[in-house]
Amino acid sequence: MSSFTKSAQQWATFARSWYLIDARMQPPGKIATMCSVRLQGKHKPIYHALSDVGDHVVVMNTRHIAFSGNKWEQKVYSSHTGYPGSFKQVTAAQLHHKDPKAIVKLAVYGMLPKNLARRTMMRRLHLFPDDVLPEEILTNLSEELPQPRDIPRTLSEYTQEEMESFPRLFTP
Repeated sequence: MSSFTKSAQQWATFARSWYLIDARMQPPGKIATMCSVRLQGKHKPIYHALSDVGDHVVVMNTRHIAFSGNKWEQKVYSSHTGYPGSFKQVTAAQLHHKDPKAIVKLAVYGMLPKNLARRTMMRRLHLFPDDVLPEEILTNLSEELPQPRDIPRTLSEYTQEEMESFPRLFTP
């Protein structure tokens, strides 16, 4: 192996890469774990807890995330300013309607280590509610990460043959 290849490999290890994650129909917790690993740099062989080797993560389609079960109405986000009577509780549906990026941001924030480096890591997280990304971010992207879960097909995406061959519970 030539020294040029070693130096290129070393540069690629230390350089900050830009990863793209599509959050359409994905649970926020799964997206947050993928983001957390990349923001901390745990996927790199040079990772150390005291060194800042994390990469940039771009998450698009945060408006189209999916919760399982009835979590849109049952999951509650709380905040308190410290003043008497300032305790606020908001359901996930209300928070998502107000700010489509907030649920993913809070999920990632909760999965990062609770130290002073968390703010620096959060600066490298770029959230977009739709699939429209700025041109300067598109030029920096180096890799698109696969979605953690398969997106279920809608009824219109099935062919007539697939619908007829599907087992029926009740015969009309």
